[in-house]
Amino acid sequence: MAKVGIVLLSGGLDSATVAAIARNEGYELHAMTFLYSQRHKIEVLFAERLVQHFGIKKHIKIEIPSEIFQTALVEGSNISVPKNRDIDETSIPETYVPGRNILFLSYALAYGESVGADAIFIGANAVDYSGYPDCRPDFFEAFKKMADRGTKAGVEGRGINIFAPLMYLKKHEIIKLGISLGVDYSLTHSCYDPFEDGSSCGNCDSCILRKRGFAEAGVADPTKYREQ
Repeated sequence: MAKVGIVLLSGGLDSATVAAIARNEGYELHAMTFLYSQRHKIEVLFAERLVQHFGIKKHIKIEIPSEIFQTALVEGSNISVPKNRDIDETSIPETYVPGRNILFLSYALAYGESVGADAIFIGANAVDYSGYPDCRPDFFEAFKKMADRGTKAGVEGRGINIFAPLMYLKKHEIIKLGISLGVDYSLTHSCYDPFEDGSSCGNCDSCILRKRGFAEAGVADPTKYREQ
């Protein structure tokens, strides 16, 4: 019987790579994508393309009310997306979404237990990232402990594994790994604040990290940028 894996698939570079890793490890994948009125909702279209690319048969889209988030990343927010920020600084930026990975993983855990999943895969990274607290190793360790204590599968010794295989990789290493696994990065989107035509701003944290990653990997970035 095939192992079942739930992959949190945003449509971004990291989640695409994680999906490729899980598929390569023999998991039958179910994808989960979230809509929370994010400025970059175009990423959902890219998630759909990745579902086709990887041949994922089950794709669940979950809507979360944007009203619960105070962040620069939701439409209509009076908080601007930071541009040209020093991405190596340690302060948590305005693009932090309160409780996002807690919510996402909780949905994945509930669904995963319902379908008998063996693992949840998430593209979190603690090296080339914006400093979000819910992307750090201690957060995932704590969530796993909670999951094992708060689910039937967990208390019966069949707890669902939570894998963040990109945690300690730099962006260029992620890109090289993905290419080796057949990821088509033209099917991914990274920009937090894209233009109406879908082009990327080139100046937000996510764009800067993506551009630097492709440059350091020595690979052409297929992204269309329209820098301000």
